[in-house]
Amino acid sequence: MMKSWRTFAFLAAIPTAVIFLFVWPYPAATRPAATLARALQRQASPEQRIPTIEEYQPKSTLVTKEHKIARAKFPFIDIHSHHWNPTPAHVEDLVKGMDSINLQILVNLSGGTGEELRKTVATMKGRYPERFVVFANMSYDDLNTPGFGKRAAARLQQDVNNGAQGLKIFKDFGMELKYGNGQRVHVDDPEFDPVFEKCAELKIPVLIHVAEPSAFFDPWDYSNERWLELKQFPGRARPPSQYPPFETLMAERNNLFAKHPKTNFIAAHLAFHGNDLERLGKLFDAYPNVNVDIAAVLAELGRQPYSAHDLLVRYQDRILMGKDIYEVNEYKWYFRCLETRDEYFEYYRKRHAFWRIYGFQVPDEVLKKVYYKNALRLITGLDAKAFPE
Repeated sequence: MMKSWRTFAFLAAIPTAVIFLFVWPYPAATRPAATLARALQRQASPEQRIPTIEEYQPKSTLVTKEHKIARAKFPFIDIHSHHWNPTPAHVEDLVKGMDSINLQILVNLSGGTGEELRKTVATMKGRYPERFVVFANMSYDDLNTPGFGKRAAARLQQDVNNGAQGLKIFKDFGMELKYGNGQRVHVDDPEFDPVFEKCAELKIPVLIHVAEPSAFFDPWDYSNERWLELKQFPGRARPPSQYPPFETLMAERNNLFAKHPKTNFIAAHLAFHGNDLERLGKLFDAYPNVNVDIAAVLAELGRQPYSAHDLLVRYQDRILMGKDIYEVNEYKWYFRCLETRDEYFEYYRKRHAFWRIYGFQVPDEVLKKVYYKNALRLITGLDAKAFPE
C-alpha cells in the first residue's frame, strides 16, 4: 500500500515539474519586455506622436564642406520672371535686389499686350533700359472670331514696336484654353501658325510653358512624389477627366517645334523632362531650335548631380538661367548647385522636393553660357558689354 501511494505521488508531481521547468519561465522572460512596452507608452506624450509628412523635419548629421554663395560668380540674366503691372517703386526694389546678387538683366515674361505692354515697358525700361527685358503675351478675347491668328500676329508686331523683345505662352495654352464650342486648343493648332511665324520673322524667342510635371497627371496617392504639393495646391492636379494626358501634350508640343524650325523656342522648366534627362537630350537632338530654362526645377537637377553636370556640359548652348518666382534670397541655391560640388543640402521649397540636393559644378565657360551667353544670343538688343567675354 505504501509503495502504490509513493508511485501516485510521484506521478502527480510530474505535471508540476513540467509547468515549473517549461511554462513558468515564459511569463517570467516576457515580463521585462511587457514592462518596457508599458514604460514607452507612458512616455509617449502628444508631442511624440507619429508626425505627418509636413511636420517631419529631420536634421542631417552629415558633416561636409559647405559653400554658401550669396552672389553669382558672373553677372547673369534671369530669363524667367513675372511682374504684372509693376510700379516704379517695385522696379526700384528689384534693382536693389538684382545688384546684391549680380543679376544684370531680368526678363519679365508678364508684359501683357497693347496698352498694358506699353506701360510695363515704360515703367521697367524707362529708368533702367539696360536692366530689364519685357515679353509680350497673347490676348484670346477674340479667339472665336475668324482670322484670330493673323490678328494676334499683327498685335504682336505692334507690341514689338512698343518694346517687347519676346513672346511668352502661358500654361493655359493646350490645357485649359478652349474655343466657344468647347474644343480644346491644341498646342500645335494651325490657327496660331501666323503668330509663331511672326516670331521667326521678328527674330524674337518664344518662351512656352506646355503641360506640368508628369506627376501632376498621375493619381494623387502616397506613391506620387509630388503628393505634398498636390495636397497644398489641389488645383495643380491634372486628372484625365479634365485634362489631356501628359504624353498628348508632349506630342503636340514637339509637332509645334517641328512646324516652325526658324522660330527659337525656350521650353520652360526643362520642358518638364527634368526627371528624364536622357529624354531631354533627345529633344535637343531632334529640334535644334529648342532651348530650355531651369526655372523652378533646380530640385530635379540637384538630385542627379552627375547626370545634370553631363547634360549641361553636352548641351551648354541650349540651357538658360531662370528662377520663376522672384525671391532674392532663393537664388543662392542656384549658385550653389551650378558653382559648387556641395553635398546633400536642403532645397528651399519642400513641396517641390522632399529630398536633399547636390551641387553639380560646371566649368566656367559652361557657366557663362547658362548665366548670360545663351540669352544674349536669343534676345536681340541686349548690352553685351555688361558681361565678360
